[in-house]
Amino acid sequence: MRENDMLEKEEIFSKVLRAGRRTYFFDVRATKADDYYITITESKKFTEEDGSFHFKKHKIYLYKEDFAAFAEILNDMTTYVLNHKGEEVISERHQKDFKKEYVTEKVILEEAVPSISSFTDIDFDDI
Repeated sequence: MRENDMLEKEEIFSKVLRAGRRTYFFDVRATKADDYYITITESKKFTEEDGSFHFKKHKIYLYKEDFAAFAEILNDMTTYVLNHKGEEVISERHQKDFKKEYVTEKVILEEAVPSISSFTDIDFDDI
């Protein structure tokens, strides 16, 4: 058995974040020495024209000695992005199936058209 297979043998605690066609898996795992580490896996679904699909996966191994620095830098990066670009997801506009939902104000017909009482009755025979 490969060393990676042994390292990932035992899952202790897991959480899943589904985000569109991406899914993130956060797993606490144990080494042979019974020490813990975290794996973060991004799984992205790709659909072919014929309807078949496949997944691409990317994995990060995060060890205890790196937790504090990793969390600090991740916090710095997310704060920077939100402060400079806000929370709106701009990249969604570039997806081929993007549909912008517009919020429109409902105009009440009675307010848009003047009432009859605001007109003057004119008899053309008087002209």
